[in-house]
Amino acid sequence: MRWRERLATFVLTNARATMAVVVMLAATVFSPAALAQADAARAQRIASGNCSICHGEQGEWSSELVARIAGQHAEYIARQLADFKSGKRKNKAMAEAVARLTPDEMLALGRHFEKMQLPREPAKDVDLAAVGKALYGSGNTRSGIAACASCHGPDAMGTAGLPRLAGQLAAYIEAQLKQFGRRERTNENAAMHAIAPKLTALEIAALAHFLAGQ
Repeated sequence: MRWRERLATFVLTNARATMAVVVMLAATVFSPAALAQADAARAQRIASGNCSICHGEQGEWSSELVARIAGQHAEYIARQLADFKSGKRKNKAMAEAVARLTPDEMLALGRHFEKMQLPREPAKDVDLAAVGKALYGSGNTRSGIAACASCHGPDAMGTAGLPRLAGQLAAYIEAQLKQFGRRERTNENAAMHAIAPKLTALEIAALAHFLAGQ
């Protein structure tokens, strides 16, 4: 019977050793650091593919229809991607681009572009930008427009829940304000729907020029 006992002891000992190795490898492979690296690598591949076509490799390209996403808050980017996917924010091209993205991939993409530096460009119309600066910082009490800085911050850098506006292309800002004013953009809070319709064409242009130069 001794040889059976010895065999059982040998098998049990080796099984425990094997399990310890498996646990150790699993802890390494699925550690937060390893998962973060995997997410970052996945985000880089996605960003270099679909995203770069319109937004550029560094998220710096922009147009009236395409936002600059370099330096934007990760959580805000992830939420916009989720809204495009669900249809809460309407854009056919973006809906198709994000259709297969998971929530984790959306956040990973947000973190990827948040680290990018946004190139600063001086305001093209200094006088118009000055009007925009005053409106951004103080609002317009006569027409009931609140100061943009009260939500987006004194430097227009936004928060995790509100977008960074500093450095955004003027044409894109103008287009978005007009969409809010017409209630064509429906995925943000009621504040923009209350404020945007009160802005004049001059005020919209002034705000856009000011913010683009920040």
